[in-house]
Amino acid sequence: MPNDPASPRRPLLGRPLVLVLSLVLAAVLGGVVGGVVVRATAGPATACDATAVSDAGMPSVVTIVVTTPGGAPGGSGSGEIVRSGGYVLTNDHVVSAGAGGGAVQVRYSTGATSAAQIVGRDPLTDLAVVRAATDPGLPVISVGRSQDLVVGQPVVALGAPLGLVGTVTAGIVSALDRQMQLPADAGGTAHLFNAVQTDAAINPGNSGGPLVDCDARLVGINTAIATVPNEAGQSGGGSVGLGFAIGVDAAMPIADELIRTGSVTHYTVGLTLRVVSPGLADRLGLPAGLAVVAVAPGSPAAQAGIAVGDVVTEIAGSPAVSADQLTVAELRARAGQPDISLTYRSGAAVRTVALTAVRE
Repeated sequence: MPNDPASPRRPLLGRPLVLVLSLVLAAVLGGVVGGVVVRATAGPATACDATAVSDAGMPSVVTIVVTTPGGAPGGSGSGEIVRSGGYVLTNDHVVSAGAGGGAVQVRYSTGATSAAQIVGRDPLTDLAVVRAATDPGLPVISVGRSQDLVVGQPVVALGAPLGLVGTVTAGIVSALDRQMQLPADAGGTAHLFNAVQTDAAINPGNSGGPLVDCDARLVGINTAIATVPNEAGQSGGGSVGLGFAIGVDAAMPIADELIRTGSVTHYTVGLTLRVVSPGLADRLGLPAGLAVVAVAPGSPAAQAGIAVGDVVTEIAGSPAVSADQLTVAELRARAGQPDISLTYRSGAAVRTVALTAVRE
């Protein structure tokens, strides 16, 4: 079952399998538990007044229930109203099971429900926007800035973990600018490149819901948790105090583009890279790194003289070991960091260039 929270996941940040990174998935067996409000705060660990934050922020939070094109339950998750007219931001993995003919329903904090349609999806960043057919006039969530967050700052997570509508958990910002890869739709990979780490309890069903500051301003989209593997090495269970949210500074421009066009255009330098295995490198006398297997005509990489057969050895100052490093660097272009430093070997020459990523 692809949405099973106990399914194996990737190692966290390349560390040994002490922690396994797992999406806070949309699947909640048995459907949504209606009308249950749980207020679990962290007491002295946070300076937020969780009751005030809940009162201010919860009216903008929705629960999302998905049915597959075949009519089977597709799970549930959370979201936040980001624009009047029924526009709700959530995670792509919350709604992906309903794409291609499935059904999406939103449940408002008032208990009212409405059918919804998927406006646009971006599996690469695990974000999506749905639009409810009925807009009850509830408030659009206030938006803060993730770039203003500091480690130790109190935050609150709002949503419907395990279908428990109206759940509030509190904690702090544990770390900033985390980078990780997550399983995405159709066997793809999603990238969190500026994730906010928090110890506020996040569990399956919180996916897509808001992480807010003490003024109930949106600072992140709750997306993933790290869980401790069982004896078989599989992830499972709930929060162990390691949750991750997509920073709102990255999320909102994507949401705006999805609302405006239904899709997202990402940035690129025009390179397709493939890992050079140590064995192949030894046989061909190549350096360790990433082989250039394609260069888009007229792209920044082509203009810089990079050619098929060259080997990229460093990306943004770090040894080049995975093509995902370039993907993350290109994603950062959306956040105002378009220049990407690459060191590559072409024949016997070693060159370093700064490429400015452009829209695809």
